[in-house]
Amino acid sequence: MTSKRTYSAAEDRDFKAAQRAVWARGNYHEFARRALWGFGGELVDACGIGPGQRVLDVAAGSGNVAIRAALAGAEVVASDLTPENFEAGRREASAHGVRMEWVEADAEALPFGDSEFDVVTSAFGAVFAPRHQLVADELLRVCRPGGTIGLTVPALPEGKAARVPIGTDLPSMCGPESALPWGEEQHVAELFGERVDALEMTRRRSKLEGFTNETELRDFLKANHPVAVAMYRELLEDPELRDDERELATAMLDDAFLVTVKLWYSRGDGGSGSLGQEAVFIVARKRNATPTQTRFRLRPVARTR
Repeated sequence: MTSKRTYSAAEDRDFKAAQRAVWARGNYHEFARRALWGFGGELVDACGIGPGQRVLDVAAGSGNVAIRAALAGAEVVASDLTPENFEAGRREASAHGVRMEWVEADAEALPFGDSEFDVVTSAFGAVFAPRHQLVADELLRVCRPGGTIGLTVPALPEGKAARVPIGTDLPSMCGPESALPWGEEQHVAELFGERVDALEMTRRRSKLEGFTNETELRDFLKANHPVAVAMYRELLEDPELRDDERELATAMLDDAFLVTVKLWYSRGDGGSGSLGQEAVFIVARKRNATPTQTRFRLRPVARTR
C-alpha cells in the first residue's frame, strides 16, 4: 500500500505545475496514437459505451478513449490537466468525423456536477494523479448511481520488478504515489469501498505495431514521449555540463532507458514474438442505493490483438 502522507497546498500546486509542463513537451499525440490506441478501444468496449450515454474521459490527453467513445455514439467530454494536447485531439476527432467538448481539469477536483455522467473513463491518466483517494472520490462523485467507471493502469510483465532510469531529478511521472498500486485488488477495493457493487480487474496485453526491436522503440519514445523528452532536454540545457560530460551523461541515460523499455514493453510467445505492453483494466459499477457485498474478480492476462 502507498503512504498516506499529507501534501501541502504549495507542494500540490508545484507538483501539478511541473507535471503540466512535462506533459506539454514532446509529441504526446504521436506516442498515444502508436502505443496506446488499441487500449482505448478495448476500454470503451469493456465499459459497454454506446449511443445516448454521456461519457467523461478524465486525463484524456489527445482523446485516445474519448474519440473511441464518440465513435460508439456517446456524448463525450474530454478533460485533462494539460490542455496543450487538445488541439491534436481536435484534429484527430475531426479526422474520425466526431466532435466532443474539451475541458481543462484536475482529476482530483473535477469541475462537473454530482452524478453528471453515465460512464467515467481514464486510460493511463488519472491513476498518475498524486492522491489516489481523491481521484477515486471524484470519479465516483461525477458518475451517476448505477453508472460505470473504467480505468487502465500500466502493468509490469509478471515476474519483473519496477525500475526507472536514474540520474535525473525531474518530477516523477507517477507523482507522490506510484500509479502501480492501482493494479492491486486490495488497493482498488479500499479506494472505492462500498460505493461500488461490482468491481472487475482484467490483465491484458496489446501488441505494439511498427517496432522491430527495443532500440527502435526507445528512440521513438525518446523523440515523442513527454517524460523522455523532458529528461533528455534537461541534460542538453544543463549549463554546468561540459560537452564531453553531456555526451557521457546522454549515453548513460540511453542505456538506462533501454533497460526500462525492455522491462515495460515485453515480447510475447516466450520472448520471440512482437513487442507489447501490459495493462490492468478496472471496471466498476457505482452502487444505486444500499451497500451490498462488492463482487470482485481478477482475471489473468488476456492476449489481445
